[in-house]
Amino acid sequence: MHPNLSADLARLPELLDSARRHAVEVLSGLADRPVAVPPEPPEPTPLPDAGAGAAAALERFQNRWAPGFSGSAGPRYLGFVTGGATPAAVAGDWLTSAFDQNAVTGSDSSALDLEREAVGWLRELFGLSTAHAGAFVTGATMSNFVGLAIAREWAGERLGISVSQDGVAALGNLPVLSGSPHSSAYKALAMLGLGRGCVREVATLPEREAVDVDRLTAELTALDGRPAVVVANAGTVNTVDFDDLRAISALRQRYPFWLHVDAAFGGFAALSPQHADLVAGLDEADSVCVDLHKWLNVPYDSAIQFTRRRDLQLRIFQNSAAYLGMPTDNPDFVHLTPESSRRLRALPAWFTLAAYGQQGHREVVERDVALARDLGDRIAEMPHLRLLAAVRFNVVCFTLTEAPTAERVAALARTVTESGVAFLTPTVYKGTPGLRAAFSNWRTTDADVVRVADVLRAA
Repeated sequence: MHPNLSADLARLPELLDSARRHAVEVLSGLADRPVAVPPEPPEPTPLPDAGAGAAAALERFQNRWAPGFSGSAGPRYLGFVTGGATPAAVAGDWLTSAFDQNAVTGSDSSALDLEREAVGWLRELFGLSTAHAGAFVTGATMSNFVGLAIAREWAGERLGISVSQDGVAALGNLPVLSGSPHSSAYKALAMLGLGRGCVREVATLPEREAVDVDRLTAELTALDGRPAVVVANAGTVNTVDFDDLRAISALRQRYPFWLHVDAAFGGFAALSPQHADLVAGLDEADSVCVDLHKWLNVPYDSAIQFTRRRDLQLRIFQNSAAYLGMPTDNPDFVHLTPESSRRLRALPAWFTLAAYGQQGHREVVERDVALARDLGDRIAEMPHLRLLAAVRFNVVCFTLTEAPTAERVAALARTVTESGVAFLTPTVYKGTPGLRAAFSNWRTTDADVVRVADVLRAA
């Protein structure tokens, strides 16, 4: 054994305690450190030959890289849709690494049963019936990928072929209809061989990002009975708009299509009685995407996919080999997701659900929505800024009142970033450049909204 490995094994408790102290220092200082740090990469160094041991590696990391890391787990990182990590989720994530389970087969571990329990809890959290089976994946992109892969197999089934067996060429073009598709849907379709060009963007309601169901009906009618996929949104990125899932689902009585719902963060509306109507009809979907490292506040990477057609999912992703065995009635996850090797990313989710339950996570959702509306109200009172859309849920979409060019909006974003107080990401809504403030962190409070508003007012 390499001498450094031997020495580190002998000193493992001290090493882990050093890492713990550093982690506690970082987490305790999140509210005060700069939220985003413009990168200034240091000069590259060669790969060490013998290495210096874990203690020296930790010190080198602290000095060389840690100062440049963002405060993305903190309360005022409002870019993209980024949660943090609850204390229980952090503990679960550390134990995930310590146990180092390869969560693909149940022949040697109860890890898969823990994942099944976590899936069941999440299914209940989002108001889905037991008709939906689920599995953990890396993020919303991969969750959409799995859902659309099953949709592709369903379309083949309608035409009497198996795409997983015969290839996508046997299927031909598969129309994918959506009002405001997320970029990850395009990426998934490209990976699936269906192509980005198969998407037909359907008109949305006036001043909305929600699909016009009448226009969607017309598009389906024009297909003349040809199988299609409808990608519905439960929470768009710019304005968190929701398609009418019940109305769309009802169209399946007349038209053959697979209903995939991208509920990456909007699915969390189900936790709050005040907002649950936004996702009414979610259970009727054929497949559902929910991203957990957003509003569930578990560490990256973590998402879940649900579907009513596990049989088709199994047909696509089965990994039958002598050493793995054939799928059973309760198939191992090696047969259900794109990965063969996969970490037990269900454990942090299990920990945070066990620790805080439905009520704890409901409180986070409702608080974040209230904070977003508070910031929206403050921005509406600033003469140099204006809202681009009503604050429907947890995202504030706004721009400059005068001359909102991409350059001027980018300058505003830089000003906010350089203040160290907050981080916002740019967007374009209905042709107008703007900024987004997305609230999904469990740490964010009223005081944080005041600080962000003060920076925007001063800018």
